[in-house]
Amino acid sequence: MVSSVNMASLDVIVDKLVVLWRIPAVRQKFPWSFLLISVAGSVLKELELVPQTYFSSSKNALNVYFVKVSWGWTLLLLTPFLLLSNASFNRSVSFLARRLLSLVVATAVWYICTETFFYIEDVTGSCYENSLVKVDYKDFTSKAVCRRAGFHWVGYDISGHSFILAYSALFIMEEIAPMSSLNTTSLSGLPRKVLSLLYIALNLIMIIWVWMFTCTSVYFHDPSHKFLGTICALLGWYLTYRVWYLKPMSPGLPPQRHPKEQKPHA
Repeated sequence: MVSSVNMASLDVIVDKLVVLWRIPAVRQKFPWSFLLISVAGSVLKELELVPQTYFSSSKNALNVYFVKVSWGWTLLLLTPFLLLSNASFNRSVSFLARRLLSLVVATAVWYICTETFFYIEDVTGSCYENSLVKVDYKDFTSKAVCRRAGFHWVGYDISGHSFILAYSALFIMEEIAPMSSLNTTSLSGLPRKVLSLLYIALNLIMIIWVWMFTCTSVYFHDPSHKFLGTICALLGWYLTYRVWYLKPMSPGLPPQRHPKEQKPHA
């Protein structure tokens, strides 16, 4: 009895989330909202219109336990969801393996972009003893070496937070799409419950990513650093899900039709 009540409660939450994501304007405008937040947040920061709060400290719990390992959280929740939701449409090994490649591609985008940001910060930076005095030592040629020595590195720091939070949220938005056309009532008890819990958790983690993206915009980094990080996130999402994944030689888009209507995949 308790189990059936819990399942009914999960169904209600899932249904409300599905209805929200079925609204065309929500999916269409969600990606571009990051640009709006980045620009508006930067203006508020430069004008010093936002008071200091718990989230203006980089030591806040969401930043320490979620944002700093954000890609890990994204993959931890999205991998089992992708397998369960896609398998409800097509259980062939080739189809599932192809769809799992989207995780590999996204991880490659994350790695390449973040490593590029680190490289740019290294080649454009210098080591400082404090905010005014530059340390003129040839050994201090990178941020890592400089900081290990107890000094402060100043370079062009493209916002990795702006990038990873926006990119993670957009990645999740695309991969949870099958839920809008999946009849979960046709699934057996445990898979249905797990899928529903994962779907709710992914929506919650998206809320955290958007909130922390907003906090980054109003409290941290220079405007151009945040803008470039956001642009990289949008480009990574657009070039995969709006360009490459529409082509045959790609992981393909997540299935979004009812299993009975889904055509067999080659």
